[in-house]
Amino acid sequence: MIRSLSLAGAFALTALPGLALDLDKMTDEEREVFRAEVRSYLLDNPEVIMEAVDLLQQREAQAEAAHDLALVKAYSGEIFDDGYSYVGGNPDGDITLVEFVDYRCGYCRKAHEEVKQLVENDGNIRLIYKELPILGEASVLSSRFAVAVKQVAGSEAYAMAHDALISMTGEPSPTALSRLADALGLDATAVLAHMDSAEVTDEIRATRALAQKLSISGTPTFVMQDQLLRGYLPLNTMTALVEEKRG
Repeated sequence: MIRSLSLAGAFALTALPGLALDLDKMTDEEREVFRAEVRSYLLDNPEVIMEAVDLLQQREAQAEAAHDLALVKAYSGEIFDDGYSYVGGNPDGDITLVEFVDYRCGYCRKAHEEVKQLVENDGNIRLIYKELPILGEASVLSSRFAVAVKQVAGSEAYAMAHDALISMTGEPSPTALSRLADALGLDATAVLAHMDSAEVTDEIRATRALAQKLSISGTPTFVMQDQLLRGYLPLNTMTALVEEKRG
């Protein structure tokens, strides 16, 4: 509120008619008169405060969008073509959607079916999943299992594991993950043995490093073409953004 009032005061200075003052050269008496004039103006025109706050928010949003745009451009290779992340949907699609995901994240679970529906309905979206376990040991185990499945059995097996993990209700214990691997028709022994490998660790570490570069602190976070989208977005919003990107 103090910040808002200061901004409003500055706004009022420009709005008060006939004022062209150098504040640094004011005497104490002149400064008191000026403060009284500003206070009187704001009391007579309280909407100025909200105008100043709205203007500040607009400028901050524009600055954040410009900053995010620069980040995506700077790290586009790591975002869109890192050589290890899962690529699904239409690999030749004209729109690329990247999701940083944590399997234990409630909003990631909420977004999952909507992202799948978006990709299936559209048919021309390239989808990339990036493993970003940030919600504790259960998240890390889930991501290690998913990455191990991808590295041992390939992308199609990863897609099945991804879908299973995002809807998993129990804890991802070694026993539960072994049963999941069996249910998916995978070599459970090979997958579980690979979970603690350097290759799995390196992939998760690289994605975390990229998330830090992009100032990503939560999941889900999306990148759609040149735009960072932080947080859950409903299907209709994502659909509208795709249409907007296509122009």
